[in-house]
Amino acid sequence: MTETTRDRRDPIKVMVVDDHPMWRDAVARDLAESGFEVVATAGDGDQAVRRAKAAAPEVLVLDLNLPGKPGVQVCKEVVAADPALRVLVLSASGEHADVLEAVKSGATGYLLKSASTGELQDAVRRTAVGDPVFTPGLAGLVLGEYRRLASEPAPAQDTDEPKAPRLTDRETEVLRLVAKGLSYKQIAERLVISHRTVQNHVQNTLGKLQLHNRVELVRYAIERGLDDE
Repeated sequence: MTETTRDRRDPIKVMVVDDHPMWRDAVARDLAESGFEVVATAGDGDQAVRRAKAAAPEVLVLDLNLPGKPGVQVCKEVVAADPALRVLVLSASGEHADVLEAVKSGATGYLLKSASTGELQDAVRRTAVGDPVFTPGLAGLVLGEYRRLASEPAPAQDTDEPKAPRLTDRETEVLRLVAKGLSYKQIAERLVISHRTVQNHVQNTLGKLQLHNRVELVRYAIERGLDDE
């Protein structure tokens, strides 16, 4: 059984951040009625950062257009404070620049506000276990940006720096599939291992390579041609 099947009995803890009270309350109510535990809500960026640290949600449903502190900055700060926290952006904007900036800031997924309640619920569940979730059409954009970044010259490195730690064969195998754009669930099914094991391999690899998020990990893999193997 993979983690995606949610064999645990406690509900997923969610926090909703949006500057429009009616929209924020409606999203929080829909999620609560669907079995999620809404641990907090916030209406501006500074409030979101404070409450996220206090409430410790598993998934932060985040609008980008916030007063006080923009959503991308909120994303950076909350993920830096708690790397286990997943951020699902729920925005009215489908602009490519907004999507890419959100992902670079640490967001796991990006959903447009035109999504149905069912799509949002599914996105929150998938985000909670680390799967990248995007409104149709945006996933290809993000992968294309990974490839563009990987094609740029890498910054010069100090020759005195130690070499990157050696990855195990399984870590390399998981990294290769991550670079190909597969979700954690798909990787687990491909390798016949649990979703949790995939997450552990990814976290171990991030630690060994001193990387911070999936964006950096995919760039690392593409730079080394792992996505073409």
